[in-house]
Amino acid sequence: MTLTVIIAFCALLLVAYFFDLTSAKTRIPSVILLLFTGVALKQATEFLNINLPDFDAVLPVFGMIGLILIVLEAALELELNRSKLPLIRKSFLGALFPMLTITILLAAIFHYFGGYSLRLSLVNSVPISVISSSIAISSVRNLSSDNKEYVVYESSFSDILGVVLFNFVSFNKSYGAESFGHFGLQVFIIMVITLVATIILAILLHRIEHHIKFVPIILLIILIYALAEVWHLPALIFILLFGLFIGNIDKLKRFKWSASFNPGELHKEGVRFKEVTTEGAFLVKSLFFLIFGFSLETAQILETKTLWISIVIAAIIYGLRFVQLKLSRLPVNPLLFVAPRGLITILLFLSIDASQRIGLVNESLVVKVIVITSLVMMFGMMFKPKKKAAPKIKDPLLPDEIPDEELENL
Repeated sequence: MTLTVIIAFCALLLVAYFFDLTSAKTRIPSVILLLFTGVALKQATEFLNINLPDFDAVLPVFGMIGLILIVLEAALELELNRSKLPLIRKSFLGALFPMLTITILLAAIFHYFGGYSLRLSLVNSVPISVISSSIAISSVRNLSSDNKEYVVYESSFSDILGVVLFNFVSFNKSYGAESFGHFGLQVFIIMVITLVATIILAILLHRIEHHIKFVPIILLIILIYALAEVWHLPALIFILLFGLFIGNIDKLKRFKWSASFNPGELHKEGVRFKEVTTEGAFLVKSLFFLIFGFSLETAQILETKTLWISIVIAAIIYGLRFVQLKLSRLPVNPLLFVAPRGLITILLFLSIDASQRIGLVNESLVVKVIVITSLVMMFGMMFKPKKKAAPKIKDPLLPDEIPDEELENL
């Protein structure tokens, strides 16, 4: 039995790697393939009468670790300089305002048409309003650098703001001056923790000479995140800022105080750290979607009751995104289609206490929204405008065609 499980896990992860490897060419988001692979595996085990343990308990754990690694991986890739400030501002506002608008609209629909309280409607609306960085970032590899950077910033901000908003609406029974003041205090505390933790972790990353150094750093990052979550602090802010600091440490050379970090050497360690983080994010993300697909019931997926609600939600998502892109003067095609729901939606949905869940928002609805938004992104990316080749500048002093041998000698 043990060998069978090992063989199955290795085979499934290799299949997940194949999906990730081919997604750039097929344009099919790997999350859809992973979800349906999990569903097919569930059907196969039932048909063969194979009893497997219940994985529902470990699903939130994989989701949380996957979220940390995905946001950290994205932050390590981002380049900070003054020229990026307009892009950062647009992506932040592009993540914030559509999220708030979608949350309020869906909460109003659940409240007035479903008869649920406004607070419960808000709690159940937030997960659906968050763009998934785990899907969006991995699906824009073929876009131009500007569009790709925008998606990385926007989806990372969306994850962070989504978790912050979810904690705010779920842990506060009322939304007055007191709750906003408490929220401001939480942000201040996490900023202080981020400053101290980032300095300590950067020093450890540079000073540890043991052959095992990245695993302890990642474990410390997860530990700090988990402790911050216990205190209901916006912990993803720490992940984002730490990743930005390590990923841009080489730009601090001009400051004298940075000499203690040895930016040159720390930058090299940061590159290796990013490679380990990327590998870990792939592994955990793949296991999460496979297990989530395995935990689904076929009846939930085929249920038609939630299909129309899912289509209405998707229409709201893309209608508001179109308006937001126009107001931000950003290219509608292909950015309009890059608004998938995924890991963070599932994770926040699973985080809703049983006493706070409403009947309209269930696993069937969540899966359908994820599949619809992923399919829209897939077809949108298939028909994205091709990059125009740079025009050739003809020199009147040179002939129209130059043999390759002569060109190399120029």
